[in-house]
Amino acid sequence: MLGHKLKVPFFDASANYNLNKIVIDEALQKVLEGGAYINGAEVGLFAQHLATYLNVNHVIPCANGTDALCLALMALELQRGDEVIVPAFNFIAAAEAVAHLGLVPVFADIDPDSFNICANSIEEKITSKTRAIIVVHLFGAAASMDAILNIANKYQVPVIEDVAQSLGGEYNGKQLGTLGSIGCTSFFPTKNLACFGDGGAVFSADELLASKIKMLANHGQEKKYVHKYIGINSRLDTLQAAVLICQLKVLNQQIEKRRALAMRYADAMRNLPVSLPNETIDIKHSFNQYCIKLSTSEQRNSLKEYLEQKGISTMVYYSSPNHLQEAFASSGYKKGDFPVAEQLCQIVLALPIFPALSFTHQDYIIEHIKSFFGDA
Repeated sequence: MLGHKLKVPFFDASANYNLNKIVIDEALQKVLEGGAYINGAEVGLFAQHLATYLNVNHVIPCANGTDALCLALMALELQRGDEVIVPAFNFIAAAEAVAHLGLVPVFADIDPDSFNICANSIEEKITSKTRAIIVVHLFGAAASMDAILNIANKYQVPVIEDVAQSLGGEYNGKQLGTLGSIGCTSFFPTKNLACFGDGGAVFSADELLASKIKMLANHGQEKKYVHKYIGINSRLDTLQAAVLICQLKVLNQQIEKRRALAMRYADAMRNLPVSLPNETIDIKHSFNQYCIKLSTSEQRNSLKEYLEQKGISTMVYYSSPNHLQEAFASSGYKKGDFPVAEQLCQIVLALPIFPALSFTHQDYIIEHIKSFFGDA
């Protein structure tokens, strides 16, 4: 196969759609014919189905994952200047939501094996101003929730879980996103549970929190034209809800395909000089991404370029840690503050892994990785 060049995308949204095309088309046609494009019946139905799947009491759909984080923070009634601990190695959304609301993002370093926020680093960063902790279960793997929840309980600080990359994953048999006070997710097209645009949701077992979040997402309305809070306008479109109802039915099946692909990567690359994703006995990894670690940034960049030449797309997650982003330049952080996060940005490479990826295309990826290391 090495002599025959294939084109392997990092992600193929149209191929994912084709896996469930017939039922999605029927669901969309029903919404189009009904005309209830905003707050149609499908939105409430999806919320019910997702609540059942997660085994949580309340799900509030919203416009996107960043709004979900903002709504969670707004519901906690934090005051301007309050501190919220967030991971330094992550997409910027969590820290951005904190800063957007006039709160202070306090970065914590990362566990090098799980890529997730480190419990010890969290405790080191807690001060008298700490009012919340945002745990992002990155790439599909759970953070060390027992240790984190113990710290949160010790200091009486609520935990917000971001499961945008890990919905459907588990920690000690429980769905991620249901272990803390509030869970948040995104339904961006590359996620495990994805719609055909932007979408998100917030979930909680706490009825009072859930009621407030629902109002906050709808202009703070207690009932029509009666506004109890200063809220925002953040809603999931009916068309997207219809898609998500269909996608939720096959979520477990698609996660199992991701896990099968991950197992094949691991079996094929275990003797190569790369560090593979770690799945411990207490977690069920959903492999939204399959990220390997190389020895150096030069080796990572060389492998990425080599695979690109062979028609294989990869991604770097993430090119810079949050604390070194220009957006947070005024926060006083500097290079060296979070060494694990900074190192990971230099050596991590994400390989294609999505439900529609064929084993043939995966074998092509594996063969060229082995070829790069001289093990063809």
